[in-house]
Amino acid sequence: MREDFPAADTDYMGGVSDGYEYRTVFAGSNMDSNFRMIREFLREEGYGDVPLPKDAEELKLFRLPTRNKQILLFEDNGYVHNPVKILFPVDRRKRSTLILCIYNEQDPEHLLKFHRVLERRASVVAD
Repeated sequence: MREDFPAADTDYMGGVSDGYEYRTVFAGSNMDSNFRMIREFLREEGYGDVPLPKDAEELKLFRLPTRNKQILLFEDNGYVHNPVKILFPVDRRKRSTLILCIYNEQDPEHLLKFHRVLERRASVVAD
């Protein structure tokens, strides 16, 4: 995937791509197994060099303590290391679910998009 990012409107390995962001959900029986599956998926898809938390317990330390949905609109609730995000769902009842987002590093505005600079700038201008 890292060398040949899925095109827009493409289903790939249970997830979907818009050409820039690939998103899939890992919703197994527990967070430990979901995180292990994410680590393996990333390794197989060419992202084995991206630093990740050592285990699911360490990953949980990246969960935002707030339930305020407005804050969650502007902050990533989970682990972020370019070009990967491992996010917790907004619905806290889905305790073991993890959302994996991978971003196309070949996009000319990749860093601005990845760090949501363009989104924040647009919201400031709109206010």
